[in-house]
Amino acid sequence: MQKLCVYLAVVLMLLTGTAFAAPAGEAVGILDINKLMAESPKVKALQVQLDEKYMELRKQLETEKPNLTPEQFKQKQDEAFKTLLQTKLNFDAQIDESIRQAAAEVAKEKGLSLVVIQNSVTYGGTDITQDVLNKMR
Repeated sequence: MQKLCVYLAVVLMLLTGTAFAAPAGEAVGILDINKLMAESPKVKALQVQLDEKYMELRKQLETEKPNLTPEQFKQKQDEAFKTLLQTKLNFDAQIDESIRQAAAEVAKEKGLSLVVIQNSVTYGGTDITQDVLNKMR
């Protein structure tokens, strides 16, 4: 989760062309990634799918284990882990794209020239987190 937040912060900063400051007089949007990750129905739905995939793979391994040698079982575990990891990476990419699209739409609607992650701001800016959450629904 922390890695995703850092990744999203860097992506959002790179997309805007600046790191932490907007030129004088330009509006800055503030985005609380932790709140987005905790409250987004899309994120919750993807987490449920990931949990279901994990349970499916685990059940499959438990069913096959009695018929496998320890080496074969280890290989099956490794394959299941890779499958689960790839599924998580796909979901992370979907979440990232959804957040970026929603943030860009809100920024355009509100006339914001820059959107940054809340943790990097000590003063100022307009919190657009709820607006982005609404766009992601």
